[in-house]
Amino acid sequence: MFISALIFGLLGSFHCIGMCGPIAFLLPLDRENNLRRLLQIFLYHSGRIFSYAVIGLAFGIVGKGLSLFGLQQQLSIIMGTIMLLLVLIPKRKLGKLNPENAGFKFVSNLKNHLGKELQKKKPDTFFTVGFLNGFLPCGLVYMAVLGAIAGGSALEGSLYMVLFGLGTIPLMTSAIWLSNIISLKSRKYIRRFIPLFVGVIAIMFILRGLGLGIPYVSPKQQTERVSSEFECHQPLQITKS
Repeated sequence: MFISALIFGLLGSFHCIGMCGPIAFLLPLDRENNLRRLLQIFLYHSGRIFSYAVIGLAFGIVGKGLSLFGLQQQLSIIMGTIMLLLVLIPKRKLGKLNPENAGFKFVSNLKNHLGKELQKKKPDTFFTVGFLNGFLPCGLVYMAVLGAIAGGSALEGSLYMVLFGLGTIPLMTSAIWLSNIISLKSRKYIRRFIPLFVGVIAIMFILRGLGLGIPYVSPKQQTERVSSEFECHQPLQITKS
């Protein structure tokens, strides 16, 4: 599942160039010193990944709370089903469910802060811009959040989001460095495969929750095996009369 987060981020970066690209292209990079420019891009990505880690930690705690009630497998099935529905339902039907509509004030303030930071050229500007960028509404981030919840723990949720962020770095870095490395036509062509890959991940989550006994794909729940072994190896108690 963690490998899927990396691949998800790699494929999703084609979407990120369209959504986050305009912000990244406005970064006040040093065009004269390549080493300094690389450091600035590194700080930008570090800010993004840190925000993803915070998001994953928060939603991982939610998943942990649900798993404490013995809903770990059901949670994986539910998250996978939601992913499938979001891929299959037409975008025009999902317009009213856009979280940006519900949190309009928050998003507006976030964009205002981003605008102010982009005008600065301080050492912490790039990390701050990346951090704020990570909280902007993004459909792919929402999908990754579902994976973080399905992880069932704060650590796994945070790690899932960090790996997702790491997957976006290669293409985003290339795009920021060279700006026009990938044509608009190529981006649109590759972005067609993103829903297909999301669907594959969704099916993997569902299979994982079903516990069909398939190694690595749908393993049986460990708690059942542990409890059965405990019953078999429980020592015989002898009482004196």
